[in-house]
Amino acid sequence: MTEIEKAGAADRVRAMVWRNDHLVLLDQRRLPQEEVYLEVRTATDVAAAIRDMVVRGAPAIGVTAAYGAVLAVAESIATAPAGWRAQAAEKLGELARARPTAVNLRWAVDRLRGVLDRCQGDPVAAVLAEAQAIHAEDIAANRRMGELGADLLEHQEAVLTHCNTGSLATGGFGTALGVIRSAWAGGRLRHVYAAETRPWLQGSRLTAWELQQDGIPATLVADSAAAHLMRTGRVGWVIVGADRIAASGDVANKIGTYSHAVAARHHGLGFMVVAPTSTIDPATATGADINIEERDGSELLAVAGHPVAAPGTAAYNPVFDVTPAELVDVLVTEKGVIRRPDQAKIARLLQG
Repeated sequence: MTEIEKAGAADRVRAMVWRNDHLVLLDQRRLPQEEVYLEVRTATDVAAAIRDMVVRGAPAIGVTAAYGAVLAVAESIATAPAGWRAQAAEKLGELARARPTAVNLRWAVDRLRGVLDRCQGDPVAAVLAEAQAIHAEDIAANRRMGELGADLLEHQEAVLTHCNTGSLATGGFGTALGVIRSAWAGGRLRHVYAAETRPWLQGSRLTAWELQQDGIPATLVADSAAAHLMRTGRVGWVIVGADRIAASGDVANKIGTYSHAVAARHHGLGFMVVAPTSTIDPATATGADINIEERDGSELLAVAGHPVAAPGTAAYNPVFDVTPAELVDVLVTEKGVIRRPDQAKIARLLQG
């Protein structure tokens, strides 16, 4: 059994599976009411799946894009054998543009471009091997981060998490949710509070569902209840993932993360960011340089297709916000833990 296929007692979900010559994606828009799997056979359809939130979460987007690159090369060779490289390059560009904020997407596509540039044999086999390596590396990194982050928690801690950072958001096991899984398995965690994460409700639809699958006790809270929860002393840490980390240590993550970080600092709680080093973008100097994706306001004006605002209401719908490095107590990566991250510490981590 490979690392990709393996699922332990606290890791039962896989968001993407490569099957023979195509990709199978768990449609996260349908959870938790339905578990629907989509068979995806073209790079254009992979880009659409990323753009339309069939798959989401920075590491999962990166892994999915890597498999999309396999499809790009295979279909280019089939339809344009004489000029397949040019066509494949165009399709890789389409994948890279599917969503702008998560750096793992561009990182994975660039890594597959490098494989194609060096390839001397079968290009499809080469890119598939690399995509599977990216997938396996992500799971291994998540398990390592889970161990490192769990070691920071006191015995029987309760924590708050935001958005979804588990197996659904990664190749498997999860980043922030991986820490939570490891802490639960090691007896260091007694309860999880999951913020609902409007407007896509990744916390209520996905995180609560994942925790339920693993038998980890969890309570859902409204995003606006988080500061009150902290004030009451019910949680000791806030643990989140990241979609991009700047060279300065500033963190772009799901909208609402910044307000949780401000509240955590005010109430003296620990604020932990868990992300693989592929999420760190040394070419982005600070959070001010991160392109924050804005999606259609209709996502905010309705829930599950049902309007919740008066017709004609204007809506501002940024998908991410930026938490300054000075509000981050701990950054956990597969290469180690950084306390109070800054530019110098980030640079040393990446060089190590």
